[in-house]
Formats: sequence, C-alpha cells, structure tokens
Amino acid sequence: MTTPQASTGMFTPAQLGTQILIGWSGRQPDADQDTAFLLAYSLGDGQDGPVVGREAMRAALERAGLHVGGSIQDAAESPGIQAKLLVQAGQAVLTLPHLSAQYPAPAEWLAAAQAQGQVYGMFATTPWPEAVPGQPVSEEQLRAFAADEEVVRTAAHCLLPVRSLG
Repeated sequence: MTTPQASTGMFTPAQLGTQILIGWSGRQPDADQDTAFLLAYSLGDGQDGPVVGREAMRAALERAGLHVGGSIQDAAESPGIQAKLLVQAGQAVLTLPHLSAQYPAPAEWLAAAQAQGQVYGMFATTPWPEAVPGQPVSEEQLRAFAADEEVVRTAAHCLLPVRSLG
C-alpha cells in the first residue's frame, strides 16, 4: 500500500479538505484608509490528514502561480497568477484552480475593498481546525492565527484586484 503524497505537486481535492475564507478590514501603518484582508485556510480535515493536506495546499497554491513563503505578489502585475477575486452583491468569491470559496462580506470590508481596488490575500498552508463554519471567531483568535510567525512564513501572500460582474 502506498501513502498519498502531495509534496510532488500531485494532489487530490479530497486531500485539501474544507476550504474557508475569512475577512477583516483595518488600517495599515502609514496608510490613510482601511485595507481589506482575506485569509484562505483549510480545516485540515482532508482524507489523508492535516500533514498531507498542508502539502496539498502548498501544491495547489504553487500550481496557481502563488509563491509559498515568499514576498507579497501582485496579481494585477503577474499574469501567471491564477487567483481571481469577484466581489458582487455582498459576497467575495475567491477562485483558484481546484479551489473556490465564498465569503459573505460585511459593509466595512466591502467599502475598504472598493476604495483600495484590491484585497490583501493570505493563503495559509497551516490548517486552522478550530475556526469552523457557523462558529464565531473572535478578533483575538483571528489575530493569534493570522499573525502567528509559522502561519505567516508558510503562507502565500498576494494583492488581488477587486473584480465585479458589472
């Protein structure tokens, strides 16, 4: 019997597990307006467990042209990045090859996204099993995960242009 591998760039969607988006907005240092942030993460509940899920997520991000552990990429200036953000009717829909997730965005997030014309996307390879759909995530919990050194270091970071249907 072989063990499923994702580190070679091959993975199955079932290995990725449940994909979640969560957003927030806030003022960056030296900024005169709010920035919209979007965090994509897995619950780590893929069919082969969180370790294989982490490698599957890395492979999926790299396949989409995102650099895990690198500097902030700008999707507007990098045509090879296959990450698209559609903001329409109070929803943010993030689409990558093999991944699609939706975020019901509050008014302040939508205002920041529209004002900036872009969203700061962070794509975590580290699973966050405690942040399940339907359960509230406190600001402290979000800050602890999104600012954790290991989570930040092993994530892909990308500025995503805001697109709409109209």
